[in-house]
Amino acid sequence: MAALVSSVSPAALAARLAPGRAWIMDRWSIRGPLLVAATAAFSAGGGSGDEKRRRLVLYKKPGCCLCDGLEEKLHAALSLAGGPHSLPSVDLQVRDITGNPEWEMLYQYEIPVLAKVLPDGTEETLPRLSPRLTVELIQKKIATAFEN
Repeated sequence: MAALVSSVSPAALAARLAPGRAWIMDRWSIRGPLLVAATAAFSAGGGSGDEKRRRLVLYKKPGCCLCDGLEEKLHAALSLAGGPHSLPSVDLQVRDITGNPEWEMLYQYEIPVLAKVLPDGTEETLPRLSPRLTVELIQKKIATAFEN
């Protein structure tokens, strides 16, 4: 299946996927070109029908207390509503670096790493968030990152 996907452009893949299935594909534990194509297809509007959705990716590993703490605060920041920086249209994807040698090599000494997914499907690493930041300040920093 990876050979099939690598020969198809992400836009073509998004057009071929059924609208209700692209988001499922994005959340699978897929490796290599299929993950990139699936992520790009989702980002290209191949699944949700809501092109305004923004995405964050948190790279972490099991047993990392900083990772767990940031993940908890991110979930709280994303669900906190009513403020000037509320983030109702942001999805968080958590990736375990121990399941992918490339991620492990890139991030083993840097975790937790937070990245935003750009419209073309690539990722931009965001500045490290201190574990001591309040949920409101994390929310503000994420909102600012998506404005740029």
